[in-house]
Amino acid sequence: MTLYEELQWRGLIHAVTDEGVIEKLNRGELTFYLGADPTGDSLHVGHMLVYLFAKRLEMVGNKPIFLIGGATGSIGDPKPGGERQLLSAEQTAHNAECLHNQVLKMFNCEMVNNYDWTHNLDILTFLRTYGKFFNVNYMINKETVKARLESGISYAEFSYQILQALDFEHLYRTKGCQLQVGGQDQWGNITSGLELIRKMNGADSVAYGITVPLVTKSDGTKFGKSESGAVWLDPKKTSPYQFYQFWINTSDQDVVKRLKQFTFLSKEETEQVVSEWEQAPHQRLAQKVLAKEITTLVHGKEAYEQALRVTEALFSGKVQELSLEEIEMGFEGIPSVEITEDTNIIDALVMVKAASSKREAREFIQNGAVLINGVQEKSLEFIISKDNALGGKYTIVRRGKKNYYLLKH
Repeated sequence: MTLYEELQWRGLIHAVTDEGVIEKLNRGELTFYLGADPTGDSLHVGHMLVYLFAKRLEMVGNKPIFLIGGATGSIGDPKPGGERQLLSAEQTAHNAECLHNQVLKMFNCEMVNNYDWTHNLDILTFLRTYGKFFNVNYMINKETVKARLESGISYAEFSYQILQALDFEHLYRTKGCQLQVGGQDQWGNITSGLELIRKMNGADSVAYGITVPLVTKSDGTKFGKSESGAVWLDPKKTSPYQFYQFWINTSDQDVVKRLKQFTFLSKEETEQVVSEWEQAPHQRLAQKVLAKEITTLVHGKEAYEQALRVTEALFSGKVQELSLEEIEMGFEGIPSVEITEDTNIIDALVMVKAASSKREAREFIQNGAVLINGVQEKSLEFIISKDNALGGKYTIVRRGKKNYYLLKH
């Protein structure tokens, strides 16, 4: 199976501007680029497919360039909801560095910043050198612009596609870059770049564009979101445990597609996992493999193993085996309260809202439904204190099979 056949099997090709690119990709002889505007300091899982696509191209010898949009990011790609908030130069530079570090964990690439070839470009040179090649009627019909015509769009954001086309032409001319890769929503910007290359370098210029499908769930909703918001690649924003949980909770309807798209398992390995999963879907083998592969890729083997330990401890109830760091990771976002003095178990259950009243708390305890730090506690006189807390810092309350609460000392 050639590279391109594999990309098709994985469902990673949305559109190609010219099928002449296929053999060049298969032979690993293309320099290509993909870009990101530094509007934030972290990518999230909704961004990942394009970057993993780039890694697949790199693995057979194609050379990637990662373009940071220091210039385009200061303006913003038109989005349906309205104008983007402009960032300071300092924030843009910080975001650019963060994104580059995240991308380097996925594949080796040269980084360029389009601010370097645009910041000294005066308005007259911009209009005479580039603006004259763009037809306004053509620009208005781009999907990203059409979506904003009724609500209004600034000239700055309207001009975004010229700047991105300028990037492609610059990299084509200075680095021999013949291919731009992007999500399917970037098709208009990519084709604008191809047009500019031909107009400025001759009709026989050879350049290509490939778009990767936007990832949605089986119900059509946007991928990359959880109940609490985006699932970030930055471990400070989304812990490796939370990241692992996002993937382990992939629905049966989506998991086969995700295995193909987001892992580097071979076709044979994928089909073997799917076959075993179909025979016993309740064991969730496909979800476990998916979560392992993508968590290890993004955060490393050690972080994956830590996330797995937290997951297994919470499932088994053996929370006393967790380190303080793992407790903080696994219990982020669950109901918690701080206590500054020794507290009776009944009062503690009410304080953390594990019980709605003292009477209900007594019933839970007497029925054996309450575990303190993984140990069943039936005494109504039990005192929760810093002395019996895990690491002198946390007391973990479990009510029933799945309800966890945290007391912080």
